[in-house]
Amino acid sequence: QAQAGWLQHDFGHLSVFKKSSWNHIIHKFVIGHLKGASANWWNHRHFQHHVKPNIFTKDPDVNMLHIFVLGDTQPVEYGKKKLKYLPYNHQHEYFFLIFPPLLIPVYFQIQIISTMIKRRFWADLVWAISYYLRYFITYIPFYGALGSLLLLTFVRFLESHWFVWVTQMNHIPMEIDSEKHRDWLSSQMAATCNIEQSFFNDWFTGHLNFQIEHHLFPTMPRHNFWK
Repeated sequence: QAQAGWLQHDFGHLSVFKKSSWNHIIHKFVIGHLKGASANWWNHRHFQHHVKPNIFTKDPDVNMLHIFVLGDTQPVEYGKKKLKYLPYNHQHEYFFLIFPPLLIPVYFQIQIISTMIKRRFWADLVWAISYYLRYFITYIPFYGALGSLLLLTFVRFLESHWFVWVTQMNHIPMEIDSEKHRDWLSSQMAATCNIEQSFFNDWFTGHLNFQIEHHLFPTMPRHNFWK
């Protein structure tokens, strides 16, 4: 599932086939039929991230719903306004109990299903239903309905840790702030960093250890980042 996530990311960025139409078709198949998610939901969310990375109110990836405070300025702003939804001085402790285990199994799943219904992404909904049909037809004979549901939840629980580890390590250490109206190149460089290259790191991160190159050249095939 994690590797299918990196794969759909490639198709979503139109970086596999020369024709955009083929990338869009296979993207819907991979994210819909292999992962049970929505291509339109992912495009809307991820393209906002690429346009304005690490910019509050514009990058959905740094919208922490008052659960965490990020960067250098947001904690100060919350302190001045005396906003204390949670004990943020302990967020480094409760981070591991909330964000990695719940992002994909709970938050993303609720957001994906509600988005497909509210925005009437019926084609995406059919692709997602095909994933669940295939999954439960395959596993119910072995584990029963409840066992299959528990297995699905556990797999997404593991994948969520994997996904959070990769996506946070190359953005969260960088500047996270309000809009500063920088030029595009500067805004990308301020929000991204790379992780050491190795065979394992390349595989584990879907080559997103080259986050700088990916943000500067988002349609470039991932195996060319190192060049």
